[in-house]
Amino acid sequence: MRHDLLSDALTIIRNAESVGKSGCVLPSSDLIKNVLEVMKANNYIKSFKSIDDKKGGKIEVKLAGKINSCRAVKPRFSVKKDEYEKFERRFLPAKDFGILIVSTPKGLMTQKQAIEKQTGGRLLGFVY
Repeated sequence: MRHDLLSDALTIIRNAESVGKSGCVLPSSDLIKNVLEVMKANNYIKSFKSIDDKKGGKIEVKLAGKINSCRAVKPRFSVKKDEYEKFERRFLPAKDFGILIVSTPKGLMTQKQAIEKQTGGRLLGFVY
């Protein structure tokens, strides 16, 4: 039984990228779809589509081969609008390299978009 679908999905993507696969299949959830939208907007994946298998659904992802690492952040830290740099130093390898995925009251977005919109939120994961 799965307890953290986002962590499982990012692990599947990371493992598929590390062995050089061109795609992978993830469990379906709204949170995973929103995270994939953010990753697609930042060119980390090519595309994804939902597949209804009459059970719980699946998501088929086409990989772009640009991911070195992607992981969920546990626990999901609360981040104030002026604390993003601290978490960038902690989770990303270099400045302006990779993204933090943040859940804000205005939706899921990267830390750069959250800084522009002057909003805080919860840290979900990172990709670089």
